[in-house]
Amino acid sequence: MNNYQKILNILEEQKASFALLLCHRNADADAICSAYALQGLLKRALPDLVTEIGAPQGINKPSKLLLEYMPITVNAKPNIESADVIFLLDMNNIAQLDEVAETIKASAAPKIIIDHHSPDRETTKICKLCIINEKAAANCEIIYRLFNQAKVKPNLNEAKALFIGIAFDTRHFALANSPTFKIIAKLVTAGIDSQETLALFSVPVETSERLAKLKASKRAKIMRIHGWIIVLSHVSAYQASAAKSLVDLGAHMAAVAGKKNGKLEVSMRSNRDFFEKAQVHLGKDIAAPLGEFLVGVGGGHAMAAGVSGSGEIEPTLKQCLLLLKQKIAKIE
Repeated sequence: MNNYQKILNILEEQKASFALLLCHRNADADAICSAYALQGLLKRALPDLVTEIGAPQGINKPSKLLLEYMPITVNAKPNIESADVIFLLDMNNIAQLDEVAETIKASAAPKIIIDHHSPDRETTKICKLCIINEKAAANCEIIYRLFNQAKVKPNLNEAKALFIGIAFDTRHFALANSPTFKIIAKLVTAGIDSQETLALFSVPVETSERLAKLKASKRAKIMRIHGWIIVLSHVSAYQASAAKSLVDLGAHMAAVAGKKNGKLEVSMRSNRDFFEKAQVHLGKDIAAPLGEFLVGVGGGHAMAAGVSGSGEIEPTLKQCLLLLKQKIAKIE
């Protein structure tokens, strides 16, 4: 039985009339587009099923632009208590939903997780169905495969959403692999103008983000571990963008921390050479244990990961460095 049929079975067993599709904190295009395309697929099979896309912890800036040009409705205050089935999309840990996480845990509704990150055991335990593919470059790839299993072709808007989600999560295909390009080729044949679509959703870099990148560079602590250039820094916002810029400047791996409103966040990025040769998976090896250290949550991809929790910047970066030293030393 394929995953699409398993989803339908759960919906039918529950005699579901309302399904909630939840996106992670600060939801990005991959999460929202995954939810939108899945919403369309479910409506094909179950026309009477009411579906709602929820982002209780908000959406990011590119996603706000996305909602202006695509027929996607996202509810910032989703009705969790009324859901017959709850989908968790593009998130490996329910803690990414902050205070809403407890409400979801308490819900009797079956949970279905669809994700492409390293799974969190505590989250998968509460899910009736886990559809996880760490090899997928974007969550939208997994949704596209559900369309294939259902033998249904995405309509133009669904194809565009899947294309956009994959484009954003792969940094405009810089992180795409061979299966990703095959999917993109099929989506383009649905009638998408790839250049026009990418240009439409390109967000200008704000001055504050530019300054964050420059400050991260100025504050950078550069060190070498067994030949690898590791950079640690801190800024109050745009940590992910700053970490990426440090890798673009020449670091093999960068971690940038920031604290705002009592919450500490760390974003990590590395290049493919570091992942393949140093054999450090940022999500599993660094972010997950660092999240535990901060009594928070951490996870992500092999070359892009994040942590959120409570603590101070300096000891957090020291712990990050310690984890890196321990992991890299193991393969020497």
